[in-house]
Amino acid sequence: MSSSVQKLLIIIAAAEDADRLLDKMTAAGYPVTKISSTGGFLRRGNVTLLSGLEADAVDDVLVMVKAECRPREEYIPVQALPFPGNLPPGQPLQVRAGGAIVFVLDTERFEKI
Repeated sequence: MSSSVQKLLIIIAAAEDADRLLDKMTAAGYPVTKISSTGGFLRRGNVTLLSGLEADAVDDVLVMVKAECRPREEYIPVQALPFPGNLPPGQPLQVRAGGAIVFVLDTERFEKI
């Protein structure tokens, strides 16, 4: 067990962005675990990445996340939404896709066994 300050990063990214980020993190020597997940709004494939890091490495990883997981605008058919409601059929809806959500958590104890 290390006595330095440890952080747990939970990174939720679009599946199409996550593999590039995963490659970049592992190439830089950061440990990372990939878990498949699904987003709630668009119900598209996401990836949740878990990484236990020294606190001083967090900013470096955040730079990688910003470079590889850029948000973008996409148009999707209204019928593809989980709740089309009163939206007119046939009109595509502009939505934000991509990007990432990152949680940085303090870790009381971190052991690699």
